[in-house]
Amino acid sequence: MADAARTTAVEALVNDLQTGCERPFSDARSMPPGVYTSPEFLALEESTIFQREWQCVGRASALAAPGDYLTAQIAGQPVVVLLDETNTIRAMSNVCLHRMSVLLEGRGNVRRIVCPYHAWNYNLDGGLRGAPMMDRQSGFCKESYALPKVRCEVWQGWIYVTLDTNAPPVATQLAELDMLIRDYGMADYIETFYEEHVWDTNWKILAENFMESYHLPMLHRATVGPHSRLDEMECPPGLAAFNYHWITKEASLPIGNAHPDNQRLQGHWRKTTALLAIYPTHLVTLTPGYFWYLVLQPQGTGRVHIRFGGGLAPEFIADPKANDYMATLKALLDEVNAEDKRGVQAVYRGVQAPLAKPGHLSHLERPNYDFARYLAQKVSRP
Repeated sequence: MADAARTTAVEALVNDLQTGCERPFSDARSMPPGVYTSPEFLALEESTIFQREWQCVGRASALAAPGDYLTAQIAGQPVVVLLDETNTIRAMSNVCLHRMSVLLEGRGNVRRIVCPYHAWNYNLDGGLRGAPMMDRQSGFCKESYALPKVRCEVWQGWIYVTLDTNAPPVATQLAELDMLIRDYGMADYIETFYEEHVWDTNWKILAENFMESYHLPMLHRATVGPHSRLDEMECPPGLAAFNYHWITKEASLPIGNAHPDNQRLQGHWRKTTALLAIYPTHLVTLTPGYFWYLVLQPQGTGRVHIRFGGGLAPEFIADPKANDYMATLKALLDEVNAEDKRGVQAVYRGVQAPLAKPGHLSHLERPNYDFARYLAQKVSRP
C-alpha cells in the first residue's frame, strides 16, 4: 500500500512538472518543490537520466601520464577512467571481480589496479593480472576475468562516460554547441586548479543557479555583481542536450577578455562570455581568457557532490604574469562559490516549506525553462 502511494505521488509530481512545461515561456513558472525534495523523484532521475545520459567526469588533461586515473560514480556504478600504456583514455567498472570491493578512490597514478581488500590486481586495460593463492581452486581461470568496460569519449578536452551502450556519440549530441563556441578553442584551455566539495542542496537547484545570471547583481553584490549588467545578457532558446546564454562586456579582470595574442576571436567575441549548461550536470563558464566549471553528482535529495575546476586560455598561460592571473582567478572564484553556496542552500531550505510554490520566471531565466522541459521529457520516457 505504501509503495503504491509513493508511485502515485511521483506520477502526480511528474504530471505537475509536465503541465508547467506546457506553458509558453512568457507564462513560465519555476519547477514544483517536490522535484527537489522527493526521494522517489530522485530515484526516477537515476533510472531515466543518470543511467542513460553522457556525464562529464573531468578534463582529459588530468590524465597526462600512463597510469593516471580519476574516479566517479554514475547512477550507483563506481567508474575509473585512466590513461593506459598505449596513451589511450579508457573507462571501466571500479569494482573488484572477486568480492566486489571498490578498487580505487579519488585521483592518482598506478602501475596496476590493486584491490585493497584481497589484493586481486588488474592491468591498466582491465585484465586480471594476479590473484593471490587462487591457484588451489581448480575452477578458477584468471584469463576469464576482466573489468567491464564503460563507454568513454573526449569532447573539447572533457571526458564523458555513459552506462548506455546505445547513446549517440557525445560529439553528435553537442554538434550545435561545437559550432557556437568553435572560435574559443576550449579544448586547449589549461586547467590550473581542481577541487571537490559537498553542499547541502539539491543538484538541480545548483544547476539552475548556474544557468541564469538574473541573480548576479544581488547574490554576488560583493564580487561580480557590480560588473554584471542584466541588459547585456542574451538568453536564446536551448537545444536538446544543452542550454546557454551570453554576456558581452568589458571584463573587470584582464583575463575576462581575449589576450592580445589571441587571434581566434574577433570583434565583440573578444569580450563575450558563454555560460554553458550541458545536460544533465556539466556547467561551464567560458570566457575569452579563462574557464571554470562544475560537475554535479546528487547524494540524496539534499546533498550534491561537486567537481570544481578552472584555468586559463593558452595565451594567458604563456604570459609572464600567468601565475598572478591564476591566483587572481582562484581567489575570485572562491568568493563567488561561497556566495553561491549560501544562495543555493537557502533555496533548498525554502523549497521544503509547506507554503512554497512556483513563481513566474524572468526573461533571463530562459535556460531554467529549457532545463525543466529537458527533465520532464526524460523522466516521462519508459
